[in-house]
Amino acid sequence: MYLKELTELNGVSGNEDEVREFIKEHIKELADEIKIDSMGNLIAFKKGKSKKLKVMLSAHMDEVGFMVTGFGDSGVIKFATVGGIDERILPGKRVLVGEKKIPGVIGSKPIHMQEKDERNANVKLKKMYIDIGTDKKEETEKLVSLGDYIAFHSPYTEFGDGLVKAKALDDRVGCAILMEALKERYEFDLYACFTVQEEVGLRGSEVAAYTVNPDIALVVEGTTCSDVPGVEKSEYSTVLGEGAALTIMDRTSYPDKNFVNYIYELAQRNKLPVQFKQTNTGGNDAGKIQMSRSGVVTASISVPCRYIHSPVSVMSKKDFNSCKDIVIAVLKDLGTREEAY
Repeated sequence: MYLKELTELNGVSGNEDEVREFIKEHIKELADEIKIDSMGNLIAFKKGKSKKLKVMLSAHMDEVGFMVTGFGDSGVIKFATVGGIDERILPGKRVLVGEKKIPGVIGSKPIHMQEKDERNANVKLKKMYIDIGTDKKEETEKLVSLGDYIAFHSPYTEFGDGLVKAKALDDRVGCAILMEALKERYEFDLYACFTVQEEVGLRGSEVAAYTVNPDIALVVEGTTCSDVPGVEKSEYSTVLGEGAALTIMDRTSYPDKNFVNYIYELAQRNKLPVQFKQTNTGGNDAGKIQMSRSGVVTASISVPCRYIHSPVSVMSKKDFNSCKDIVIAVLKDLGTREEAY
């Protein structure tokens, strides 16, 4: 399913080259045409048996990360976040810096050197730095440049009862599912869009949707999963192991209710585990796709991921397979219907 390979590639928003090249290489025999637009979106076209419908699948290639903004006299690197990251999780995390993937560690003032008020507060990003093992600013500048991208370093690991720990599950899970979907042939023209810069404003999807001009779009994502200690059950967004999650509404989009209900009912008929996302936080590429041109019938289906936007996101392979199977079931069923759903 290529998930291990995809998550171990680095693709911070604006620097998705590694991910794009991997996907292109592995789908070149599956698509009838592959285009890369000026934004960097990869659009794979698969010709259908009829032209009665144009369907867009979308998953974003980029991940949250960091960018080099400066250097300290002692050789440390100052940095900014790219995308939404909880600063509290950062101290002590391993990273890879720049194209050379120089290993580093996010550090901060040691606790035994902190004043009382510092110990009682979370470390702010501006007080953190990245240590790559150099002692002087000049040494670091020979290895690293301003504007270099920085990614979490976190190898793919399987553990527990069918669980996976990795960075960038948001949204390499979606990319992996689109790659699987391309292995099938459908009744209609299919455009599998691997988009860029979702984490910094849904930018790539806006351009891709305008280019494709689809009748229907299905966004495949990794989404929040909050079934952890300290959270009331009534506040769970999704539950790990209970199947793919359908979005009812979030901060960027209001999916078409008929399309969402159709997907849910189809999953149930096929005995595929499925759930509804219970919260309306966050957003994804559906927000831009839905409003493209004169509007697009859109829905989002996601793999629940604990600890999202961190180097240790956790998903269940059961949920991944549920999402993959539902996406393919939808594509096959749409081709048999007189109306879209």
